[in-house]
Amino acid sequence: MKIRNLSLKDAPLMLEWMHDPDVVKDLQANFAAKTMEDCRAFIESAQDTSANLHMAITDDNDEYMGTVSLKHIRAETAEFGITIRKAAMGKGLSQTAMAEIISYGFDKLGLKCVYWCVNPLNTRAVRFYDKNGYQRIDVNQAVIRKDIDEIGAYTNAQIEQYIWYCVLQQ
Repeated sequence: MKIRNLSLKDAPLMLEWMHDPDVVKDLQANFAAKTMEDCRAFIESAQDTSANLHMAITDDNDEYMGTVSLKHIRAETAEFGITIRKAAMGKGLSQTAMAEIISYGFDKLGLKCVYWCVNPLNTRAVRFYDKNGYQRIDVNQAVIRKDIDEIGAYTNAQIEQYIWYCVLQQ
């Protein structure tokens, strides 16, 4: 497994997970409405890494398995995101890709905190994060709450409902 820059060749397999109801059922966006052109546009926009870093997760044959991201990159914080194809689930790719991109954020971007949230209905993701020892936080007590409010990606109801996690640089 490795992470690399997204490539246009990844678009068909990206669209595959977007149209897989088991993969997207508890995610925030309406991925089922996405088209091949949407995937290509996302990949092209991902070449600009000034505010967001979206990387392909690949297997040993360089086949696209998913996307791992640092979004809303600020001076000291960024929001983590990951999604993988059903074919990649249960193979340890998420765990490795997550560790790599968080380390990259700390080591190369100088981040102090990487945070993310999960819809509590997404029990597979909640189990994964809890099993891997990621710390839940009270977002209302966290310094990142100001960043979350400024970015405006979540409604107040989502902020209150979702489970929030944060990794601090050691």
